[in-house]
Amino acid sequence: MVEYNLSRLGIDALNPMQEVVLQECRKNHNLVLLSPTGSGKTLAYMLAIAECGTVVESAGVPGKVNNPQVLILVPSRELAIQTCEVACKLYQGLRCYACYGGRPAMDEHRAMREMHPDVIVGTPGRISDHIGKGNFSTDDIGLLIIDEFDKSLELGFQDQMNEIVTMLPNVRRRILLSATDNPDIPHFVGADNVRRLDFLSSDDYDSRIRQWILRSPQKDKLQILSDLLRCHGEETSMVFLGFRDAVARVADYLDRMGFTVSAFHGGMEQKDREKALFRFQSGAANILVCTDLAGRGLDITDVDNVIHYHLPANIETLIHRNGRTARWDRVGQSFLLVGPTEHVPEFLPGEYETAELPRNLPAPPVSRWTVLYIGRGKKDKINKVDIVGFLAKVGGLERGQMGMVKVFPSWSFAAVERKAARSVINKVKGQKIKGSEDYNRTDKITKNGNDRRQENHILHGWRKQDYYAEPKTGIEKYIPKFLLRS
Repeated sequence: MVEYNLSRLGIDALNPMQEVVLQECRKNHNLVLLSPTGSGKTLAYMLAIAECGTVVESAGVPGKVNNPQVLILVPSRELAIQTCEVACKLYQGLRCYACYGGRPAMDEHRAMREMHPDVIVGTPGRISDHIGKGNFSTDDIGLLIIDEFDKSLELGFQDQMNEIVTMLPNVRRRILLSATDNPDIPHFVGADNVRRLDFLSSDDYDSRIRQWILRSPQKDKLQILSDLLRCHGEETSMVFLGFRDAVARVADYLDRMGFTVSAFHGGMEQKDREKALFRFQSGAANILVCTDLAGRGLDITDVDNVIHYHLPANIETLIHRNGRTARWDRVGQSFLLVGPTEHVPEFLPGEYETAELPRNLPAPPVSRWTVLYIGRGKKDKINKVDIVGFLAKVGGLERGQMGMVKVFPSWSFAAVERKAARSVINKVKGQKIKGSEDYNRTDKITKNGNDRRQENHILHGWRKQDYYAEPKTGIEKYIPKFLLRS
């Protein structure tokens, strides 16, 4: 049995729900776990990897089982990535790989052939595609975990999940998880001898979240939203909307009003979604304007306020949105913005207070941090230590001037103090990170038989269209926009 290490996740002890799951995993049950968003479900089912005896004791050791033994299905790319990160931190030497759309399936197949993962995490569509093509063997998969199974069904993944289950001949244990009370277990899962664990009715969570109704005199709620955010200053807030175009509109308005904002929705490219989340997680932006995609599975801690710009359509949506705050043992607030023609939903649980805003409001705060984009990642053998060392030795940053650093397969992000960002970029021009080519070099890239030339950035802004050009003088032409407005 592979052993886990809670300290690598910054956790001292399991909470009561996780303790119960741990005990149940030692029995021969299929499990359905119902627990609020933010209660630690991911860690709870990760314990099953060890306690169910599914993964061999010498996970990651050459010569042992080279086929995946655990399959975890999740409804979104972000949740797949974060689940894989949790698994690798929790279990030293465990080989885990995340599969999701938005990148070539061929690259994933190549990576899995080289890694021989013990655990595969992925979205149903991409996993179904890989299994159908025989890109990895299912012969040794003994544990199937479906996280947010109700959301996967809601998003239309039922056919893909049905196909996946029928291609798993040797599954001995199934664990299904949800943050809402959905009593209907999909028939295709084939789960009998089911133990249902319900932690949804918790008075503890209700005592940690304060709920407000804020009425807007105008149908357009932009002004009341701006006033509310100004009241809360540097606190972190997630603003939920029902439509992608509305996210762009609200985020643009708040940006023009001087707030530091990230926008997040399913129509964005993967790199832009990861950048948006990193800016919020690192503190470079204290406001995340988003669709309900951000209501589940994102690893975002310490969110002070959840703001419902568009009212939730049902109780499940409300629960998932509110679950972004008051996570674990923390406290938080939820605000429903109600327009003059809108009615407060009848399904609201608990008690809501009426909020009133003061007349004299402070200006939006300026974030201490900004984000640098680094066009190198894990594929280039770059890690966090390399980036921190590079920014310190070459960029001249001191320890307190560097914040969060995150490395992805093909790129990385680093949060640095805003006031030091321009100086850093000037100092690293033409320099290398761990043998990487300098960022001013121009590559010849062959695509579809045609040569084209493309800038190969090591540490710079985003694309050319992201550069800021001062309309009259052009003085700021080569200063990346994120240094001026992020």
